[in-house]
Amino acid sequence: MDKRADAEMSSRQVDERTAVLHIGGEVDLYNTPQLKEEIVNLIDGGVRRLVVDLSDARYLDSTALGVLIGGLKRLRERNGELRLASPQPRILKVLEITRLLKVFEVCDSVQQALVGWDAQGASGR
Repeated sequence: MDKRADAEMSSRQVDERTAVLHIGGEVDLYNTPQLKEEIVNLIDGGVRRLVVDLSDARYLDSTALGVLIGGLKRLRERNGELRLASPQPRILKVLEITRLLKVFEVCDSVQQALVGWDAQGASGR
C-alpha cells in the first residue's frame, strides 16, 4: 500500500496574511515533505497567521509534529503565529503526552482560532 496517498492537504486564504491549512488522513514520514512544502509556500507567500485544521487528521507521527513545530518557529521569526484547530482525541492525546499543548495554541474550531485573532487585533502582525 502506498502511504503517500493517505494524507490530504488543502489550504485557503482568509485574507492576505491569514490562511487555513486543512489536513486529513495520516501524515507520516512518507508525506511530511508535502506538509512542509505547503507551510513554507504559505509563509513565503505572506501568511503570518496560520490555522492548521486537524478535524480530519487521523494520525500525525513525530516527523509531522516536527514540521508543525518548524512552521511555528518560522512564523514566530516573522512575528506570526500558528494555531491548531479541531484535533481528534487521539491527536490531542499525543499533543498532551509530548507536552506540545504548551507550545501550540489549540482551538476547538477553525472559526474560534480566527475569531481569537480578530479579538486580539492581530491584523497588524
